Amino acid sequence: MSQPSSRTVPSARPIGIFDSGVGGLTVMKALIERLPTEDMIYLGDTARVPYGNRGPETVRRYATNAAALLRSHDIKALVVACNTASAYALEALRDGLDIPVFGVIAPVARRAAELTETDKIAILGTRGTIQSNSYQRSLLNLRSQIDVYPVACPLLVPLAEEGWTTGSVTEQVIEHYLSPLSGTGVDTMILGCTHYPLMQQTIAEVVERLPFEVVTLVDSARTTSQAVEEALREKSLLSDENAAGVHRFLLTDLPQGFIETAERFFGRSLDGACEHVDITDSTFSLVVPPTG
Repeated sequence: MSQPSSRTVPSARPIGIFDSGVGGLTVMKALIERLPTEDMIYLGDTARVPYGNRGPETVRRYATNAAALLRSHDIKALVVACNTASAYALEALRDGLDIPVFGVIAPVARRAAELTETDKIAILGTRGTIQSNSYQRSLLNLRSQIDVYPVACPLLVPLAEEGWTTGSVTEQVIEHYLSPLSGTGVDTMILGCTHYPLMQQTIAEVVERLPFEVVTLVDSARTTSQAVEEALREKSLLSDENAAGVHRFLLTDLPQGFIETAERFFGRSLDGACEHVDITDSTFSLVVPPTG
């Protein structure tokens, strides 16, 4: 009796991950640390980055393109490693796909709500994420008495991408954003952008210098990876292979300096593993491919 091919065994299929650029690599890194035997395919929509300054319908269209391309690679689950796409496109992706779809907002909101003792939670994010009110809604749906303090931090993404994750300039920028929160009683801060894990230590040091009580930082990379592992285990979709997983990187553009920036986010060499792909609207749509 012949053995089934890996493509017909759901648990042997890869996990798909996408973001508009490099930030989602922090989520992929956390997933690899937690699930080292899983195959993974990362898609960076670098030709259309950033999503944060696009309208909701445009973000949904871009996310649909990205998800459809990854679905064509027979992925078993999709991780939307982008706060903006999680805010605006998650429901549409779940409606259009026959596989588990994970965003970065709900797991982080749940974890922050579990950790807070004062019911006062700050959200640090891009303007697009803050304006979407996605974290605010998620937190208040969990517990209506939570006081939410959203803070748009537009300079942190370019600083992270330039590698300025430490130093006096970065500390001054972070202090500028966080100072208005002192005296609010905030005891939990959501790092609501996948770039921010690179700055977590610096953010923690600035928090310690400001007049806060003890503050817990919750980042999307570790929290999302834990949620993905738990859900795949529950659905019996974790790989039973013993070998290290295979990792592929798909890009819609390869801008100058991208590899250096991506390796800083990923924490290791990409070793020439980047492939160029085209996800134009005329080519891809959310049509679920046949299984088997």
